[in-house]
Amino acid sequence: MVTLKQIDIFVRIADIGNMGEAATALGMTQPALSQQLRALERKLDLQLFERVPKGMQLTPSGRKLLAQARTVIASTRDFTDAADHIAARPAGTIRFGVSPTLGPYLMPRVIKILHERYPDLRLFIREGIPSKQQADLAAGQLDMLLSPMPIEGKGLRVEPLFRERLRIIAPPDDPLVSLPELRKEDFAGRMFLSLDHRHHYHRQLEDICKNLGATILADYEGTSLDALQQMVGSGLGLAILPHFYIRSEAGGLDVVRIAEPAGWEQHRSIAAAWRASAAFSDLYAEVAAVIAEEGRRQR
Repeated sequence: MVTLKQIDIFVRIADIGNMGEAATALGMTQPALSQQLRALERKLDLQLFERVPKGMQLTPSGRKLLAQARTVIASTRDFTDAADHIAARPAGTIRFGVSPTLGPYLMPRVIKILHERYPDLRLFIREGIPSKQQADLAAGQLDMLLSPMPIEGKGLRVEPLFRERLRIIAPPDDPLVSLPELRKEDFAGRMFLSLDHRHHYHRQLEDICKNLGATILADYEGTSLDALQQMVGSGLGLAILPHFYIRSEAGGLDVVRIAEPAGWEQHRSIAAAWRASAAFSDLYAEVAAVIAEEGRRQR
């Protein structure tokens, strides 16, 4: 009989694409994980993965089974949560996914408020690429997600919370900074720095650059908002930073300046999400309300 552990192993390897990293994530040795995978493939009489130079890749059979495997994992998590709910046991720890372009600059205050209101509640916070975390949420590997919209996934409840302004920054000695009034045309042909293309941030920047007649400097993708700020300060190009980051201690305008055309009103919409079937859905809604209140306060 196929076990839940084997299904979990299948999903983790599919998501991570590397046996060693999947074993670490599951708290297993690589030989033990390999043995469980081989046992699963024997029981199914299917090859689920093939080895490629960069790791493990799903076979056509594996791709067809992945969605059902995610559903099994999510349903198992919802079952155990429902049992805790019926037995009046608190959620205890919420596995909370958040974008690294938002979490560090919003969550500290939120954590403080939540701890005061719910002393027994713990948040296990995991930063990551939003699209990857949406898949983890649907699969039951996360309980709740805070991310820029859009958030997509079958069976998810998505709760819009607030909008955050996006600000254009430039080096202090850039000609844009000295102009008395900027126009959209002043940005034509300029180069913007960006983050990894898998971030919502990158896709939104593509639309903004198209509207401004600017381009993205593809060879210099930043690894963090700090990296973008520092590269702009060195004169490498322009960038867009979220308002909460600029307001934070890590951000600020020490090495950059705001440079925006008249009428600039770009923003990103932030939402929380959780599985609609989750037993602790009411608690997740309360957490989302706290985040929304703090987000609106900081605007």
